[in-house]
Amino acid sequence: QVQLVESGGGLVQAGGSLRLSCAASRSINSIGTMGWYRQAPGKQRELVANIFSGGTTNYADSVKGRFTISRDNAKNTVYLQMNSLKPEDTAVYYCRASSSFYAYWGQGTQVTVSS
Repeated sequence: QVQLVESGGGLVQAGGSLRLSCAASRSINSIGTMGWYRQAPGKQRELVANIFSGGTTNYADSVKGRFTISRDNAKNTVYLQMNSLKPEDTAVYYCRASSSFYAYWGQGTQVTVSS
């Protein structure tokens, strides 16, 4: 089992930047996939970005070129650097750790982008 704690959310103006962090309670070296998801009011939770154990990443089309996911295995932490933020990026952002056998979620952190 792994506990995930997100931080770094907040209120930012459109065009601004935030960096989210996801701290894991144990080593993430053996975790296959670390990802960021988001859920806006009245909408389903959606994938933002994934990073796999080998370092490969994938992104939702809506954030490509603006967001960057990275992982620091030594710190058991995954990051989401968000640049050029738009009002439509407003959501609760969740961290997820998964493999073929499990999926764990953090409690989420609110990101609000004002126009």
